[in-house]
Amino acid sequence: MKNHLRIGAVSYLNTKPLVHGLRERLGGFGELTFNLPSRLADDLRRGKLDVALIPSVEFLAERSYQMVSNAVIACRGPVWSVRLLSRVGANQIGRLALDEGSRTSAALVQVLLWEMHGLRPEIVPLSIDQSPEHVDADAVLLIGDRAMHPPPRCYREIWDLGDRWCRWSELPFVFALWVARPGVDTSGLSERLEASRDDGLASLEEIAARDAATHGLTNEDLFRYFAENLHYTFGVGEQNGLAEFHRRAVSLDLIPHYDSSIDLRSS
Repeated sequence: MKNHLRIGAVSYLNTKPLVHGLRERLGGFGELTFNLPSRLADDLRRGKLDVALIPSVEFLAERSYQMVSNAVIACRGPVWSVRLLSRVGANQIGRLALDEGSRTSAALVQVLLWEMHGLRPEIVPLSIDQSPEHVDADAVLLIGDRAMHPPPRCYREIWDLGDRWCRWSELPFVFALWVARPGVDTSGLSERLEASRDDGLASLEEIAARDAATHGLTNEDLFRYFAENLHYTFGVGEQNGLAEFHRRAVSLDLIPHYDSSIDLRSS
């Protein structure tokens, strides 16, 4: 019998179509658990997980990881669930609070602030249970479910980071991908992951009806979020977007520099 894989997925709304029916589809093939993106990346690195849906920046920074599926979390325009909220003009941000659940979006906002305004702000953490209202910073980065319900305060500028990246780069952006640690036998896994993704995309109305109310959204809002704000397949555009993000992040020393080009092909 094949090894029993320990598989970790993101616990945010944006993952719902990717993992639709996945636990049942895995059966005895693997065990599925959920956590924050940054914690999944830590558990994968420490060997507590064999496969995980991790922030794309973590994949780009660790050359031994291998993509195991073309099922990803990406966008081709506004993403809604990744936002920069600034109390000053974006070109005046000196102190930036980053949601601790994020690593890809944390790097993305720094890339955009540098490329658009030549800024390298001081970085401070924003914990998962900390209110953005109480952090001492000019701007805050929010991701996931709480970014979809920003605090009731007047901000001078609000950026949807998906929209900003896609307009600036004219490329899609990839937030998370399924990857495996080196030496892990993942044969047969990609078919299960992609079948769950495909079933999820065919069941968006059902997923929206099930999860919308508990997240303070209407069924229509959640359906449109899945169908219009997110993209779940790693195509040529996503490959080019991820490669461009890699180049920009390396140039700012946000991830290590490697001489060889990164392999963006899923197995």
